[in-house]
This record gives sequence, C-alpha cells and structure tokens, in this order.
Amino acid sequence: MSASRSETTDAAGPDEPGSDLLAALLNGMDAALCAFDAEGVVTHWNREAERILGWSAAEAVGRHGFAGWAARSADADEVLARLMATMDAEGRQVHEFALLRKDGGRVLVRTQSAGVRGADGRPAGVYCAFSEVHAQIDLERSIALSEALFADASWGVVLVDVDLRPTMVNAYAARALGSGRTTVLGRPLGELVVRGAEELEAALHHVLAEGAPTGLAELWVTVRTAEGERRRCWRSGFLRLASPLAQEPVPLGVGWLFADVTDARLAAQDADRLRFRSNQLHRAARSAAECEDPVEAATTYLDFALAGFADHALIDLVAEAPGHRGGTADPLDPPGPDVPVRLVRAAATPTGGTGPVGRVAGGGIPVRYLDGHPALRAMERAGSVRTSAPAQGRPAPGSQEAPGRTPPAAAAPTWAAARQWPSDTVHALCTVLRSRGRSLGVVTFLRGGGRPAFERPDALYAEDVTVRMAAALDLARLLRQEP
Repeated sequence: MSASRSETTDAAGPDEPGSDLLAALLNGMDAALCAFDAEGVVTHWNREAERILGWSAAEAVGRHGFAGWAARSADADEVLARLMATMDAEGRQVHEFALLRKDGGRVLVRTQSAGVRGADGRPAGVYCAFSEVHAQIDLERSIALSEALFADASWGVVLVDVDLRPTMVNAYAARALGSGRTTVLGRPLGELVVRGAEELEAALHHVLAEGAPTGLAELWVTVRTAEGERRRCWRSGFLRLASPLAQEPVPLGVGWLFADVTDARLAAQDADRLRFRSNQLHRAARSAAECEDPVEAATTYLDFALAGFADHALIDLVAEAPGHRGGTADPLDPPGPDVPVRLVRAAATPTGGTGPVGRVAGGGIPVRYLDGHPALRAMERAGSVRTSAPAQGRPAPGSQEAPGRTPPAAAAPTWAAARQWPSDTVHALCTVLRSRGRSLGVVTFLRGGGRPAFERPDALYAEDVTVRMAAALDLARLLRQEP
C-alpha cells in the first residue's frame, strides 16, 4: 500500500478495491491502529488513534515515522527503529512508548506490532495496535481478576445464564455443590440443590428483573454429596451481568458469589439456644421457689422448659404401694424382676391445644404402656430415650427404641396412638426423674411434625429440667408420708 493512495481517507485509498470496507473495519476497532510500509511511512491511521493522540488520518498518513509530530525528536528514531525491527521478527512484539498528543501533552502507550508480508512473501511493512497504558492495565487487571476468581478464590463464584443454569463455576463452588467443575455446567439448579432451590431461583429471578440487592442474603439449602445430603447455609451476593457492547442493557445472566457460613450460623444458634435455656431455668427456679406446693413447683419448671422446646409434656410417676402411708417400706423400692413398673399419669399439657401443665384429676390408674415403650425403657436405663415416627413404615434414623418392639405404623397418628400420645406427635423424648438414687417416674416431651427431632443437646437440657423437677416431686412424696 502506498502513502499517496491513503492520504485522502481514514484508512485506505478511494481507488483501492474494498477500501470502504477496510476503512469501516479499521475505524470500528476499539484499539488504535496505524501501519507503516517498508520505508517507515504511515499508510493507515484509524479513528481510535485519532482519539488518543488527536492527530487526524489526513495529518498522519504519509508521514515518515513519528518524528516532528507524534514523538519527541530525541525519541522518534528509537521508536521507529523498534517498530520496524518487528518486520523481520516472528510473532508480535510488545513495547511501551511515550508519544505526543496534538495539544502537546504526552501519553504513555502500549503497542503490539507485527510484520506484514507482501504477495511475494517478503516483508512489506508493519502494523501497530496501541492503547493507553492505564486502559490496558485496567483490562489486564480485569482479566486477571476473572481468572483468579475462577481458580483459587476462597469463596464460591458461579455464573448463571438467563435460564438459571450454571455456565462457569470455580473450585470452591463445585465442592460446595458436591460435584465437579464441568459436571454442574448447564444443569438446572433443582438437580444440584435438593431443598432450597426455589428460594435460590427466586433470588436469581429478582436480580435479572430488578438488579442486584444492596445487601447479602443467607440461604439455607440441602445439597447431595457423596456422603449423603447435607444442609448448608450460604451467605450470598448477586450481580446482574449486562453486555458492554449493547446500546441498551441486555442481561447476560447473574454472577453469584457465596461463602459457606454453616458452622458459624450453627454455632450462633447453639449459643442463642443455650443462653435462652439458661435464662429459662433461672426464671423457673425463681418462680418455683415461691410455690408452697412442691408439685406446683415441679410443673412450674416444666412450663418454663416447654417454651421453644416441645409442644406437649407428660409426667408419669411410679405408682405407690397400695395403702402405703409412712412406715419403713419404701414405695419406690425397685420391684422384683417379674413385677412390671407401673406408671401413673400425674400431670400433662392440654391435648387439644396449648396451655400450662395441669394435674390429672382422679389419677391412680396406671397408663397402658406396651412392653418396649420409650417411657419404660427410660426407667430401665435410668436415662433418656429419643424416638421419632417411622418414615414409610420403617423406624426413623436416630430412633432408640428397641429393635422389634416398635409397633407397625403407616402414619404418625397411628404410631402416636399406639404409645398413648397425642395424634400429632412425631418426635418424643423420655427422661427419667431421679432423686436420692431412685427413679420417681418419667417426663415425656413431645414435638409435632413442624419441629425437628430431638438431639443429644436436647436430651441434656431435658435432664437439667427433670433433675430439678425430681427434687420437688420427691419432697412432695416425703410430705405425704409424714404421719
């Protein structure tokens, strides 16, 4: 290409075939571009180069190098020599030069230059693409940030398309989802998240429609892993991704960043639960101290314990020997091996609703507990027994009832009725009342289907409550035995 054919247009001469197309392509580039022939004469100069340096194509095309206009005289020869040296080199060469703007200001540019071969294969010139160094550094920094996020970031990063399917995930997110980085791509979130996918998809839809929320959100989900299903808490932030090339914002998807805070959340919940239960025990002790009747003091402890802990409670006491009052015989002496333990219902919460623990009117008739009942097993082991309604006719995980002694139950009401419990019972915890080395009876805590199963910390709390109740009930027996 000669300078004489290019000096009247932005990119290529008007007489050259395809010059209009070539000019449109060069002027539409985001990078500044200039070209030199084998003699170092400028043959092409696009509009981005004009924007950066201020020199128009008419002023640039046809000049020899940058001397006297786009570079200082002391630098111009070195700049041109380094650019023209790429004509015989392999591949692209990267350089940084200080060039002059038309208004006299200096600008540091980063160039990528490569040689141009003619039809005969001989070096015919050099093309040079350049941009301001700070803009190039910003671009490289953005690319480096993206690569770092999708490599070894210490939190999960997921790109989700407008169909809410993952398109990119980093290693942290893949581990959190219980899968590999490639196996999760393109799959619906419902296949990756067992429970909680609806809440996650609702958050992503909101971001696509309204934009990113101002704060972080904590989402509880259940994911399927090689070890089984795990419930996790993910502290999440969302970003709506839009194309920078469109005139109007066009959503490309959502950037989802999250960190697993399950351990911290569970620790905080445990601390809050422990603080609440300690406060309840303190309040119960102060209220019980004002009760003249020891039985009322025992039920007061139980009323405070039920708050946030269980839906219903039952107090079953060991039946006293018939006609016993005073004397040397102890009504709580353990019966012989062939004599079953008889438990009598002493107090209970209302079965038709909520309310305080009330004494059972009349009483004296032992409850009809079948062999292997959790309350009887608690008496046998002088400890606590936890159990839950079976799932699909099989004992629930964690149930401590004796194998083979669980009556068949196809539904929770049948299972609860067989144990003399309210029909809405799904989880139970039986804790023995112990005082002075003897078992006075059993307290049974019951939960419905809206609550989780009792766990070991719940049993420890129930034992803290019942040991206080046992002291009050033991005092009540002693007072009744006085002549």
